[in-house]
Order: sequence, then C-alpha cells, then structure tokens
Amino acid sequence: MSTTQQQALVSTNMFLKDQINFLRGKVRDVYFLENDRIVLVASDRISAFDHVLPNAIPYKGQVLNQIASKFLDDTKHIVPNWKIAEADPHVTYGHTCKAYPVEFVVRGYLAGHAWREYKSGKREVCGEALPDGLKENDKLPTPILTPSTKAESGHDMDISYDEIIAQKLITKTDMKKLKAYALELFEYGTEHAKKQGLILVDTKYEFGKRDGEITLIDEIHTPDSSRYFYADNYKKNQKAGKPQRQLSKEFVRQWLISEGFQGREGEIVPIMDEEMVTSISERYIELYEHITGEKFVKRDYNNIENTIEKNIQNFINL
Repeated sequence: MSTTQQQALVSTNMFLKDQINFLRGKVRDVYFLENDRIVLVASDRISAFDHVLPNAIPYKGQVLNQIASKFLDDTKHIVPNWKIAEADPHVTYGHTCKAYPVEFVVRGYLAGHAWREYKSGKREVCGEALPDGLKENDKLPTPILTPSTKAESGHDMDISYDEIIAQKLITKTDMKKLKAYALELFEYGTEHAKKQGLILVDTKYEFGKRDGEITLIDEIHTPDSSRYFYADNYKKNQKAGKPQRQLSKEFVRQWLISEGFQGREGEIVPIMDEEMVTSISERYIELYEHITGEKFVKRDYNNIENTIEKNIQNFINL
C-alpha cells in the first residue's frame, strides 16, 4: 500500500453503543442507533459514474463532512435539520428521519441534465417552462424546482410537482412547504456563494420528517451535491461561448473519460497513481476553502479509526 493510501479513511468497522443496524453506501458508512439516532461517517472513498473508484482520496471525507456541517448550522433558521453534532472531522451525529421519496433539485442556471433536455428540443423540465433562445449555462429567469425520484436501478427520474401530488408520494400541504424551503435554502446558498466569488448553479436537497416536522437531511451545498461556477469570468465566457470554470468534482469525471472510463459495461476502472491522488486531494481542499471562505485544517490520520470510534462514543454517552 502506498504512503498516500495509508493516509486515507477507506472504511470503518465499528460496533457502537446502542447500534441496531449498519449500511455501507458508496462513500459513507451509516450506523443506526436506538432512539432514532444516526451516525454518518464520510469516508475518503470516491465515486463517479455509479462506481466506487479503487483509490481513496485523503481528506475528501473531512472536506465534505465539514462543508455540510457548516451549512447545516448556518441554515437551521430556515428549516430544522437532522444534525446533532459534528462528532469528528469525518462524522456527523444526528437524528434518524423518515425520508421523502423525492430529491429536490433547484436550478438557477441551464446546465447539466436540464441543458441536455433543453438541447434535445424540450422546453419544459419537471413541469417548469423554459423560454426559447437560451444557451448552455445561461442564467434562468428565476430559480426552478426540478424534483427527481430514484428508480429501482438507482438512476434519477424527473417528476413534476403536480405528478408528485397525483401519485400521492407527498401531500399537497407538505409539497408547498418543501418547495418554499428548497427555494429559500437555494437563495441562502446563492448569497453565500456570491460573497465567495462563486455562482451556485444548481444543487440537491433531501428532506424527511421527524416527529411530524419537516426536516432537512443528508448533505447541503457540498461540491458533490452542487455545481458552482467562478463568478469572475462568467459573463465573459458566456459571451464568447466558452465553457465555465466549475467548482465541483467534474474534474474527476473528466480524468476518467480521458482514461476511457464512463461506467459502461466492459470498461475497466483506471487506477490513479500517487500524483493523481494527491492532486485530487488538493482540489478538494481548494473546494473547501473557496466554498466556506475558511482555512482548511488537516486532521491527524494516525490511528484514525480508533480516534473516530472514541469521538463518536463520547457523543453517544452524552
């Protein structure tokens, strides 16, 4: 194992006090505890094109956990959220909520999936009308909500506000509140990004219910759940028809494509050399500092799994 890989949290294998279940996701280890509590460990695993890549990325889990943790704290005046505490730089400890079966994607710009739909001739995304004459990455007249549901295969499926109600996935009363929360969170994220010289292009929110109250769950405004552009050259690039500089994990996808991998059948996931791993780690740290406006403090990786377990147990005992 390389020196770099010794300095990465690939996975955890704990048995915590009051633990009743465990789930290993693509990049997170999830521990379910009694009394409706949950422990989310953001590992340093990295995924793209629905595949977990062979190399873990030092500090990636810490970056994503601490960005989400900051924004959960900063937005709790808008909507209650699941977080109780940041138990460790890689860990958030919180409440278990019953998740809604819909993801709330808010878009302020015509990019990604919405652009691909528009380019194919559609002038409506998830029931939201789009004007003619837009180019890729153009600002939309107003931010739009484009919800999606998870199909059994795990791929996102577009669904409109009215379809959600018609299919009885969510009540009309709750949908009205959820839409208002999602748009208000997006407005907050947009204003914060602006102060950092960034543009929040689109992002995903997930909600659940706890004791009958709508609650924000999962991560928020991280580079894995959001797309950011740099604001300084945005207008110039749009005018010239050039691609926008992005602050997201798109650079990892681009590297994989250049290595001949897009997650299709028969393709082999490329192994990153140590230089590439270090480069991605540095990019994640750069993302953290740009998005939060704060200096990133690298955690100590010595005996990391024991340290994480000890920190979590301390919170559980409290």
